[in-house]
Amino acid sequence: MSRPVQWRCGLLVAMGFGVSAAAAHTRSQSHSVWEIKGADVDLVMTIPVLEADRLSNDQSAPSDDRLKAYLTERVYPLAGDKRCEVVPPVQTLSAAAGFRKYDFTFKCAAPYNLQVHSAAFFDLVPSHTNFAQVQNAVTGEFIEQLITSEHQTVDVTGGEGSRLKSARFVEFVRMGVMHIFTGVDHMSFLLGLVLISRRLRDLVFVVTGFTIGHSLTLALAVTGVLRPHAEYIDALVALTIALIGAENIVVQTHKPTLVALTVGGSLAFMALLNWSGFGGLPSLLLLGAGLFTANYLMISGRLRDAGRLRILITLVFGLIHGFGFAADLLELQLPPERLAELLVGFNVGVEIGQLILVAGATLLVGILAKYKFAFSRPLVVDVASSFLVALGVFWFVSRSYA
Repeated sequence: MSRPVQWRCGLLVAMGFGVSAAAAHTRSQSHSVWEIKGADVDLVMTIPVLEADRLSNDQSAPSDDRLKAYLTERVYPLAGDKRCEVVPPVQTLSAAAGFRKYDFTFKCAAPYNLQVHSAAFFDLVPSHTNFAQVQNAVTGEFIEQLITSEHQTVDVTGGEGSRLKSARFVEFVRMGVMHIFTGVDHMSFLLGLVLISRRLRDLVFVVTGFTIGHSLTLALAVTGVLRPHAEYIDALVALTIALIGAENIVVQTHKPTLVALTVGGSLAFMALLNWSGFGGLPSLLLLGAGLFTANYLMISGRLRDAGRLRILITLVFGLIHGFGFAADLLELQLPPERLAELLVGFNVGVEIGQLILVAGATLLVGILAKYKFAFSRPLVVDVASSFLVALGVFWFVSRSYA
């Protein structure tokens, strides 16, 4: 086996150990709006259902009382380093689908030297981020901050009128890097791209397409041309993982018809179920996805070299994966003047994270290849592709009917 093949096979094995089915696309975040009225502070916390469910050890969703108690213990303002008292009751507010929202009222000992503190969810997900917006009703100031595990308490007012500092661009970049290293489905998809790239040129094509897709996502999200539905995007992200694994199998076997008909037929069947009233994604979306995947698998399975075709396909996949994050931000209703900066910084961080991941794995592969520890490419492709198909199908179905 040649050295380039050894390197790539070893890389696949090294990355495969980093992919776990325990969690998927971990974008752990929450949103807080603080309104300061002298010594009184009002807080509205918006929690994605995914975050709330982390508090349960079983499949049932945590009760409002349990979630309120958890937040009350960990999220509060301070005055002169003294914790402000919560004024009961904590109100449950109506929220958009997929979110839970609560209203807290606090009474502080003094209206100066105020800070806001949030330690929620860091004990469950260290990479969690809280998007905090602070409105001072007295001065009229509106300021923002990213609250992270390393920066859980931030100043709001001080003796000289100090204000909450705006989050820095580098923090947005850091979020993108962490998104790669904590997002299991991003890592799974990246594994599929490397699997299908026999040569360095092929890998350049697919990464380029994926990057262009992310860039287009930024423009479309910021200008409001497209407003993605989060519940659709997460399911489609899972479908891209299954599809990239299926394409690997088609390329290896050169028998695309059976795989294409199976994938397309399954999506058509799901569309029929939806038309019959059995939940899931919209029927037209499922039919379109089925037609697209079946035709793409038929084409790629019959081409001797589909490397250049994949730049278009991965561009589409890049749009979907990028919208996965953009959808969350738009649901949280962040101020549009900061949204562009956040998305650009996050996208830069994603690219940095991918480069770090591939470069680190390549270094490990070099060591494995040198000591002849690499497995044969056909074996690695067959096993890893089957794993990706199974994982992608499981996520797709579970997210479609969640």
